[in-house]
Amino acid sequence: MILDILTNGIPTELPEHPGIDNSVPHAPKRFVKLSADERKLAIANALRYFDKKLHSELAKEFAKELDDYGHIYMYRFRPTAYPMRAHAISEYPGKCEQAKAIMLMIMNNLDKAVAQFPHELITYGGNGSVFSNWGQYLLTMRYLCTMTNQQTLAMYSGHPHGLFPSHPDAPRVVVTNGMVIPNYSTPADYDKGYALGVTQYGQMTAGSFMYIGPQGIVHGTTLTVLNAFRRYHQVEGTAGRLFVTAGLGGMSGAQPKAGVITGCVTVVAEVDRRALLKRKNQGWVMESSSNLDELMDMIRKACAAKKPMSIAYEGNVVDLWERLGEEDDIKVDLGSDQTSLHNPYQGGYYPAGMSFDEANKLMVESPEQFKEKVHESLVRHVNAVNKLTAKGMAFFDYGNCFLHQASVAGANIKDATTHSGFKYPSYVQDVMGFIFGLGFGPFRWVCTSNDPADLKLTDKIAADAIVTLMNADDCPKPTYGQYKDNLTWVTQAGENKLVVGSQARILYSDDLGRRHIAKEFNAAVRDGRLKGPIVLGRDHHDVSGTDSPFRETSNIYDGSQTCADMAIQNVIGDSFRGATWTSIHNGGGTGWGLAMNGGFGLMLDGSDDADRRADQMLQWDVCNGVARRAWARDDNADLAIRRAQLKASGMEVTMAQRVDESVLADL
Repeated sequence: MILDILTNGIPTELPEHPGIDNSVPHAPKRFVKLSADERKLAIANALRYFDKKLHSELAKEFAKELDDYGHIYMYRFRPTAYPMRAHAISEYPGKCEQAKAIMLMIMNNLDKAVAQFPHELITYGGNGSVFSNWGQYLLTMRYLCTMTNQQTLAMYSGHPHGLFPSHPDAPRVVVTNGMVIPNYSTPADYDKGYALGVTQYGQMTAGSFMYIGPQGIVHGTTLTVLNAFRRYHQVEGTAGRLFVTAGLGGMSGAQPKAGVITGCVTVVAEVDRRALLKRKNQGWVMESSSNLDELMDMIRKACAAKKPMSIAYEGNVVDLWERLGEEDDIKVDLGSDQTSLHNPYQGGYYPAGMSFDEANKLMVESPEQFKEKVHESLVRHVNAVNKLTAKGMAFFDYGNCFLHQASVAGANIKDATTHSGFKYPSYVQDVMGFIFGLGFGPFRWVCTSNDPADLKLTDKIAADAIVTLMNADDCPKPTYGQYKDNLTWVTQAGENKLVVGSQARILYSDDLGRRHIAKEFNAAVRDGRLKGPIVLGRDHHDVSGTDSPFRETSNIYDGSQTCADMAIQNVIGDSFRGATWTSIHNGGGTGWGLAMNGGFGLMLDGSDDADRRADQMLQWDVCNGVARRAWARDDNADLAIRRAQLKASGMEVTMAQRVDESVLADL
């Protein structure tokens, strides 16, 4: 089979260089100051993967890559003998089905239809890497081809550290990304470490092999927009209402699709024409314009028609916000931003007043001047948003570090009277925190058969499971409401054509829902209704997965929002409860040094062992975070964890005793 070549690993003879393929987007040149000795060290580090007889020639080649691109990607070793995509699990060579499933997931993350910069091994977010270079990819795939269920592969920030003896219940792969000593967790430390090839930014699901394309965030965005309208405007129907935001990249590209699903008019600004056209070609953007006058007319007509509409503005979001502030007859109901502000100076945010190409050039030629331009733009950005919120728009930080970076820029965004210290809340604080407290988060699965019929069947199985759970006599009212929203989602998922890459689905659910669905999936694999195993996973952006004071734990009010115990405990607990692979990363969606996040993958192969692992691991994976949120005195989490304890033998959680305010007032 064509994928048998994966067993070869790193070649001992130099393959022909495939050249730079300009048919796919490429990462901007990275700018990092390395001393002469550090430059040599970066090259020596890269050469470690190759036979010594190749060092002399590769040293020159890698030195040029480092100078030209700011990183050694090892383009020569990019595979071209097979299509980079999720193949059916039966097509992968190997001794272990779990390892084959992991190879499928890795290749999906690097599929050019899925990845933002596939040839730089970056899945999304501008720097969310699966590997640091192609040598790591080749070696990892060889290890997975030879692995047995008595071995575990240790991954150090993209580097395959090696296969080590373990046992069948152990994870087949344990991934760490960016695990640096806290004192060395600044963006500058990351830039240097990445250039040296010793660490990488795994984002969330990029470095943990669990990205399923923009669908992965569509469901969460749909729930966010739906519940934001409920919270800020007290409405269920969104017809004719306007949501304005920015970003059409790997994660942010979900926004126009989610807006249409909720029924509102959604306008998304994007400076990169290639990203805009990609979403338009996928059908996730319905209309587009680069002319603000034309765009304003399009918005007026769409709102008046009161029909779902998604419009992309090819231009800078700052110009869009400023223009909307001048239009008295256009009412913006919701506003946000999903530019990659966790990476503001390396292509994650493009300043107003200059073209996309001009910005990319200045970014490399004068980084300090580019940084000044970013700060100037953020000040304008916030001023325009402030003007619109004064007119009735509700604005929230969409977890991209907008509030933090705007404050660094000196924008008028501080407010000492709020818990966060900012004028605007994180969307987790105001919207998704309610859902997380109940234990609902972004559960997902992948059909390794790669057969759309399998995905269709899993949708039905999941929908039937939700109906059973929501009709249970002891289902609390808030939980029932979440089940109802998610039943609507999964029954419409097929017709919304959400699949990009692997045959995958996302469905927000709590621990009871995840375990029930997993059990039914495993039964369907066992009796042959499903043609291949199912891989379960989730976004790290979940109930327990991430500690991040600007996002996932922004609604933790006991002072522990910056503590990372939850994420660390989560991945450790998943590891010994049966996960097929686990991961822990520094950074996530809010930036290096600003979050800690963990993830997992779990393969259902129809066995009794898979039932056991799924039941105990999925329960811990959710209840860990629900218990932590209950301890922080979250009412929904208190309700959810008390119910969980009644249903789980052996679970006894330390519950918070609520303090009467009068006791503290006297102090």
